[in-house]
Amino acid sequence: MEYTKELSNLIEEFRKFPSIGPKSAQRMAFALLKKTPEQVEKFVRVLRDAKEKIQYCSKCFNLTSNPICEICLDPRRHKYQICVVESVKDLAALERTHDYHGLYHVLGGVISPLDGIGADDLNISPLLQRLTAMQDQNSGFDHIEIILAISLSTEGEATMLYIKRLLELQFQLKLSNLEIKLTRLAHGLPVGADLDYTDEITLSKALESRVLA
Repeated sequence: MEYTKELSNLIEEFRKFPSIGPKSAQRMAFALLKKTPEQVEKFVRVLRDAKEKIQYCSKCFNLTSNPICEICLDPRRHKYQICVVESVKDLAALERTHDYHGLYHVLGGVISPLDGIGADDLNISPLLQRLTAMQDQNSGFDHIEIILAISLSTEGEATMLYIKRLLELQFQLKLSNLEIKLTRLAHGLPVGADLDYTDEITLSKALESRVLA
């Protein structure tokens, strides 16, 4: 059966979303058509608000509706811990464990030459800038722990190695009187697994049993 142009266009737009195949796109299109005009208008309004108001945190690159996200502003978070993650979804997965109380830094991906993604395409330079800025702050602690919580794929391992070597080269793992401690999640995580698909118990154990990077 051949659909009208408008319906075909709607289905095609849904197909552009990750992991959405033809059948799923078709179901989503028909479900949307069944909604009342008021429901559709609300959907459009929510979509527009999300697109216009959600931005990246200027410190950690988490998604937020404010210049700085709630996690970075929370005075209860441990300022001496920065957990480096690949995506906001990974940040959310770690938050669901309720076992991590430090800060985050979202890279926005991993180094992947085959996909045309290099180190300059990630938020690695801002991480170095955060560490440099901490030299001038009266921190009240004598060390900073950088937790590399990146997927154990080939690209993830390469990204962690790059960050480690960069920190060693630029800071010799020491910021003035602040020691830099590099750790990574324990190998209880399956190789190649995405953090946002990992259950909270496994993530908690990997975080608790983290090792030196």
